[in-house]
Amino acid sequence: MTGFDTSVPHAARRYDYWLGGKDNFAADRESGDAIAAQFPGIRTAVVENRRFLRRAVTSLARTEGVRQFLDVGTGLPTVGNTHEVAQDIAADSRIVYVDNDPLVLAHARALLTGHPDGRTDYIDADLRDPAGILDGARATLDFDRPIALMLLAVLHFVVDEDDPYALVRRFVDALPPGSFVVLSHATADYLSPQVAAAITSGRHGQGQLRARDEVARFLDGLDLIAPGVVPLPQWNDETEPPPRPPAEDVSMYAAVARKS
Repeated sequence: MTGFDTSVPHAARRYDYWLGGKDNFAADRESGDAIAAQFPGIRTAVVENRRFLRRAVTSLARTEGVRQFLDVGTGLPTVGNTHEVAQDIAADSRIVYVDNDPLVLAHARALLTGHPDGRTDYIDADLRDPAGILDGARATLDFDRPIALMLLAVLHFVVDEDDPYALVRRFVDALPPGSFVVLSHATADYLSPQVAAAITSGRHGQGQLRARDEVARFLDGLDLIAPGVVPLPQWNDETEPPPRPPAEDVSMYAAVARKS
């Protein structure tokens, strides 16, 4: 396979390593272990993020009747992907995945085939190119019907210099009324300054942890769905058996919001 440098750690492959997957390389494992040494809860965090995905997609598909999902920064395929959760509830659901790692896309083409009554598509693009992503998504999604924009554990890789709020606004502006934004984001609110600095150092790739108010700002102008912007394990956790891990073991916020 060509198109990427295995000597440089990549967020999607490092995430796969933390989840116990096999689609990662030595640089990803070394970076993952270095972060875990500073923040041992990271493996709990990535598992909880997948559980949040399942809860959010289930809620939107079952309760809100959403049948279209735009999943930006999907990562490597694992159990309980967006299309699997959505199409298990409504087989005709349509999902567009977006990622910029060639390994992710290679696995997506091979594994994320989806239900024959629905449709699943893939776009090789970066979050920083909303115009390209939206243009590509229109081949699969109907922008006259509600769409759930999935931004799970991806925005903390976009630093302020790249104006992540403007990027999200461009996506939201293109969504029809009745659409939703599903968001999870790492935070330093539960970390010491030393740990926060260590896990966002340049050796692990660029990144920026944000406080709760900064995370909530991504959803300005939208209607927050209860319970609002909360520590990730607490978002509609009644569907999963207790105990849920404490906020400090995950250090991420989660939220779902509706566009009026």
